[in-house]
Amino acid sequence: MAADSTTIAPGARPDGISSADEVPENIRAMFDTIAPTYDRANHLLSFGLDRMWWSRAARTVQHILARPDALILDLCSGTGDLTLALSQHRPKLSHISGSRRGAPESGESVQPVPLLAADFSPRMLALARPKFAGHNIITFEADALNLPFPDASLDLVTFAFGFRNLADYAAGLTELHRVLKPGGEIAILECNQPDGLIGWSYSLYFRRVLPVLGGLISGKPRAYAYLPDSVERFPRPPQMKQMIAAAGFIRTEWTGYTFGTAGLYRAQKP
Repeated sequence: MAADSTTIAPGARPDGISSADEVPENIRAMFDTIAPTYDRANHLLSFGLDRMWWSRAARTVQHILARPDALILDLCSGTGDLTLALSQHRPKLSHISGSRRGAPESGESVQPVPLLAADFSPRMLALARPKFAGHNIITFEADALNLPFPDASLDLVTFAFGFRNLADYAAGLTELHRVLKPGGEIAILECNQPDGLIGWSYSLYFRRVLPVLGGLISGKPRAYAYLPDSVERFPRPPQMKQMIAAAGFIRTEWTGYTFGTAGLYRAQKP
């Protein structure tokens, strides 16, 4: 069932799964299974646009990334492509001098706070770690609905195509609000089903072509049948913005990418 102005899907529901309690393990198993071919499939099925989307999303929040003391979590980080895009905007040791406030008077360089990358799929994280070699990134397994952080501890939380896989969207937004500091921000990059002729063409590709190609690349056709279903089920931008505001966020906005087939949701905790 597609989300519309009167019906907002409560969360992800893979085919054959009716209970929210069953969703996390089902999704985890699915992503563990497709992990070895995940990067190749993403690049091919998006015609390489995914790289542009990650880079654009990272530039949008570079005002936070540029702060060496900012505590930043890339959640549902998968194999780490958005994490790496974010890391390009983090300060390097050579860029931080002792003249900055809070740095030692001797001029000694200050180590920026590590970037945090979390996912609940251990196989995805295993593929991400080699990519992170030489970067100031820490990885760990975590449940997006029950994060291992105290209240008001993070400056920024990002997602790349993972939020729609949560079992409960409202609960996910509430948890994000809890862990963010006042003034902290969320940046959620997600797929979208556009309207009009572009939407019809996109739906045709998503429904008829992508599952076949994804199944051939990965050998897991069920996972790539889930993808268009999950996008169709996910709230459209007006409803998603409504949910974000209901969770207590302000300055909620959505910026469409590539004719609205994907886009970035941003909001701030008051």
